[in-house]
Amino acid sequence: MRLVLLFIFCLQSFLYAQEEHGKASFYADKFEGRSTASGEKYRHTKLTAAHRTLPFGTSVKVTNLDNNKSVTVRINDRGPFVKGRVIDLSKSAAQKLNFIRQGTADVKIEIVSVEDAKVENIEPDVVSLPENVKYYGLKMDTVERSGFGVQIGSYRDMENLMNTATNLKPAYAREVTIKQRMVDGAKIYSLIIGHFHKRDEAEAFKKKVQKRHPGSFIIDYSLF
Repeated sequence: MRLVLLFIFCLQSFLYAQEEHGKASFYADKFEGRSTASGEKYRHTKLTAAHRTLPFGTSVKVTNLDNNKSVTVRINDRGPFVKGRVIDLSKSAAQKLNFIRQGTADVKIEIVSVEDAKVENIEPDVVSLPENVKYYGLKMDTVERSGFGVQIGSYRDMENLMNTATNLKPAYAREVTIKQRMVDGAKIYSLIIGHFHKRDEAEAFKKKVQKRHPGSFIIDYSLF
């Protein structure tokens, strides 16, 4: 049997979805057509937002706590830099949350997907640090695997993989394995959940995760 997988994570330490609370604001009309920090042009009709630390491309669900209305937006800019505000929404997103008249709203932010996120080198400062920083314990060992697992996704950046891992549903409480391989001289990291002895067990688990991770598929550890 080959030694195939580099890391095994202690899953209990990071099976909690990231969540943030605070004030949301929205872009003024004067910003229409201006470049955002990601290089995209701001368009008020698109469901986008600015956040101080989340990677560009991250999708988040924003819920107005006053009326329970929700909208999913994609992070493509930095800000807001006003104390107490956690996200700056495009005007169309603010309209969906129905707080245009008020100007701001108390919201809850939940990460939906980080699969398309781009990681930047950001120098944090006291002003831009998130207000609900979380710390996670991590255990790594080289392991041998047999049987089957369900691959959730592959990533060029370990940061993107970790963002996905930290937002796995608690109901998925299984061993998490990271496979590292070289492709065209670059390291690729694959996130695999579960260690099943029978393929039908892996099939049943795949059906469970596919609603949230539609690209999931079964891998046979013995083939590596």
